[in-house]
Amino acid sequence: MPRSTTQILSLFAMVISGMPAIAAPADPVTINRIADQSFAHSQVMQTAAYLTDRIGGRMTNSPAMREAEKWTQGRFREFGLSNVHAEGFEFGRGWWIESASVRMVTPRPIMLRSIPIAWTPPTAGTLAAPIIVAPMAKERDFAAWRGKLAGRIVLVTFPAPAKDEADKPPFRRLTKDDITKLNSVDQPDFDPEFDKPRYERTVFPRKLDAFLKAEGAVGWARMSMRDNGLVHGEGYRYRAGDTAALPAVEIAAEDYRRLARLAKTGPVTLEIASNVHYDDRDTKAYNIIADLPGSDAKAGYVMAGAHLDSWVAADGATDNAAGSAIILEAARILKAIGATPKRTIRFALWAGEEQGIHGSDAYVRQHLATRPINPDAEKAALGPSFNSRTYPVTPLPGYRNLAAYFNIDNGGGKLRGIYAEGNFAAVPLLKDWLSPFEGLDATAIVGKRTGGTDHVYMQTVGLPGFQFIQDPLDYGTRTHHSSVDTYDHLRPEDMRQAAVVLASVLLAAANADKPIPAAPLPTMPTDNDPFRYEDPASK
Repeated sequence: MPRSTTQILSLFAMVISGMPAIAAPADPVTINRIADQSFAHSQVMQTAAYLTDRIGGRMTNSPAMREAEKWTQGRFREFGLSNVHAEGFEFGRGWWIESASVRMVTPRPIMLRSIPIAWTPPTAGTLAAPIIVAPMAKERDFAAWRGKLAGRIVLVTFPAPAKDEADKPPFRRLTKDDITKLNSVDQPDFDPEFDKPRYERTVFPRKLDAFLKAEGAVGWARMSMRDNGLVHGEGYRYRAGDTAALPAVEIAAEDYRRLARLAKTGPVTLEIASNVHYDDRDTKAYNIIADLPGSDAKAGYVMAGAHLDSWVAADGATDNAAGSAIILEAARILKAIGATPKRTIRFALWAGEEQGIHGSDAYVRQHLATRPINPDAEKAALGPSFNSRTYPVTPLPGYRNLAAYFNIDNGGGKLRGIYAEGNFAAVPLLKDWLSPFEGLDATAIVGKRTGGTDHVYMQTVGLPGFQFIQDPLDYGTRTHHSSVDTYDHLRPEDMRQAAVVLASVLLAAANADKPIPAAPLPTMPTDNDPFRYEDPASK
């Protein structure tokens, strides 16, 4: 039987009554008020619905993202927060889809599940052409197809057969054993050539587009990385003026394999209609910032964030309207209960995360620390991931003002704890701050490091940035970046639970006697394996 709000509050009170005073969580009465606001007066799902159903997919610098930037600032102001503003940083052009379709014309007419690849150009009306299956994954593959692609729509992905994934349940909650396995810390591994594979993956689509254009191809298509009719559409040519030569689409895996089979036995013709638009009116992207002011101006601030941008195959619900809605809800709750923290609590909604964690990187460089741009100009132009391991790291005047940062970006599942991200000294404090939430299954502190989202660049300059552990639900199997990432994949109970945990942890961190211990200021690491050889098979 589900617990009532009264039962949950009573559970909190019993658990908290035995808590030590050192590094304590927020006081019991305040936690109960936070819980009451979230469980009895929540607005988190209304927020998520507006971001998904009303605004929809929020590609950085697209009209939808501009609407989301304005709307979220308005909500922060309605809640009564201070210093609400948008902080701009140079990003590139906007891009959005008005309409699009892919249809097989011969040997029989059928609509295919598909999406234009982000930042590829439109077709001039409907493009009709025969296909050729020409798998190309590396530049060395081009030679086999020279002189064969003129006038064709080129299917560039190898049509790999479907795999048996019986061992991967489509919907999952973490067990205690799952969480225990996360409590491990891999030692950092530094290879001076660490960015070579990523660089080759990043520049290959540009080389492919140029090759196809030179060979006279009229468009290209790739196969979705997932089965079950899902499409995604990720693309990364967002720099102003960096316009791809050919229209391109992603086709659902099952439809793509059908095309490949048919092409073995006779001609296949496709029609592609891609009515997409570039938007170069403002090349800056904008992080949205809001503060709950602290009582001690010298105490610094704690911070929570989630990325507001998304891909546009669907509405960006689990990635990451969920996290954004929880951030907004935690801000609303703390203001509604009249919280008066010692440290300021800052809330951030980041832009450009999906294209390489641009927004939080820009915040770090504007407020916290700088580091040199990659001396390789071509790599430097490819974004933050190629500029995040240069040295020296130079702290800015506000470096030590950030006492802790907490990030939410792993779908819509409930919070189960916090990744300590290898910060061993932080573990006791984090455990104390989560201690009231055993009844909500949210007390785990694990040592594992995580990557790929907006706490990363806080950590790379030595500041305490953390990611929450979340139940995966169907995030990794279905919704992540996909055409089914809609409101229906959010769980209201999980979202309300997450808002309680986040608001309480933020308040505990804001009132702590001492901030979380930071790591040493990073310096150039030593090669972990000075005797390594490059494996020729990896080339």
